[in-house]
Amino acid sequence: MAQTNQTITPQLSVERLAGSFPGDLGIELTEITDELVRGRMRVDARHLHPMREVHGGAWVAFADTVAAWGTMRHLPEGRGFSTGELKINVFATAVDGDELSALGRPLHIGSRTHVWQVQVFNGERLAANFICTQIVI
Repeated sequence: MAQTNQTITPQLSVERLAGSFPGDLGIELTEITDELVRGRMRVDARHLHPMREVHGGAWVAFADTVAAWGTMRHLPEGRGFSTGELKINVFATAVDGDELSALGRPLHIGSRTHVWQVQVFNGERLAANFICTQIVI
């Protein structure tokens, strides 16, 4: 595996997410290594659709943020990226007061694309499965 950027850490994410869309959603990265990324999102009113369950966009924002930080860890110096394709399957609901956790793992780290899978859990239950392709720029 190519050299990774060890400066991409949960501590850095706190600084960088502040005042951004994922930061405003309360998304936190709790572990970032070369092999995985873990995060959490405590559900409250800003994540809910009118039927009072987590909105599809909030599921995607959470999972895509986890994948993004994994991608940043593996980017060559001076390169950027953008999410090129994504898919999510949501298997369970979440409501105000729940805490979602995520586990992201790279499926492919190439010179032009990275593919990530992120599993999102509500407690012990698998609630969503997300896969995305990141385009290295």
